[in-house]
Amino acid sequence: MSLDDRKKLVRQHIDLSWNKGRLALAEQLHSRDFLYKSSFVGQAKGSADFVRLVQEIREAMPDLEVVVEDCIAEGNKVVTWSTLIGTIEKPALGYPPSDKVLSISAMAFWTLTPGNEIQEICTIFDMESFRAQLGLQTRPYSDKALP
Repeated sequence: MSLDDRKKLVRQHIDLSWNKGRLALAEQLHSRDFLYKSSFVGQAKGSADFVRLVQEIREAMPDLEVVVEDCIAEGNKVVTWSTLIGTIEKPALGYPPSDKVLSISAMAFWTLTPGNEIQEICTIFDMESFRAQLGLQTRPYSDKALP
């Protein structure tokens, strides 16, 4: 599989899961030992738990759209920079509903198996910007850097 094909596979996964909610199809792209790690969740999740997480977020944010801003591939790794846009209509992951349209930046590091299945996704969200948009308390960067 070419690097462009790997990038297309990752974009397809994002579109099927986050944008369209076609989770059974997205899950078919996962390897048997699939893991999802994220700054939204405390511990790694397997494929079934990932599907439940996406369902929960999509139910809370029915207008959710994930726009892939950039996608880079090298070897069996793909990196995406995305923007999640939507309104939280129901509480999710401990965050309250809001009538504000939120824009959340995310970087994801994808690992593919030699058979081109998605083995791991590690996503980092800009949580401070997210909290600020919701009007929640944020911490100065200097406080975060101190032990």
